[in-house]
Amino acid sequence: MFLLNGERLRQLRKERKLTQSELGEKVNVTKVSISGYESGNRTPDTDTLQRLADYFEVSTDYLLGRTDIPTHSTEDQDEADFHAFANSPELQEFYKELPVSNEDAVKRLRDIWEIIKHEKK
Repeated sequence: MFLLNGERLRQLRKERKLTQSELGEKVNVTKVSISGYESGNRTPDTDTLQRLADYFEVSTDYLLGRTDIPTHSTEDQDEADFHAFANSPELQEFYKELPVSNEDAVKRLRDIWEIIKHEKK
């Protein structure tokens, strides 16, 4: 179980000059839910937590109060992007054994990811 930092959420909402209702509409929850998150009486599910983080362009760790740095470092983001790539359902067809693969297989996959990442830029 995780606990959202309600004061941090309130501060982010007020910086954007949003009411609780407006924020609720943006992340697909009710005003009552936003109020509960801010007061600490309610905890968002993981999907809602991610939508809040995406909306405010901060990390979920920042919303949870686990860090005072609002965004991921570039290194953290690169690692998160790689893991999203490595765990994509489409890729799993080709790398079903990746979780038990040796270090060389993971290194090859990371090399592939680097090529794809640079092609995107």
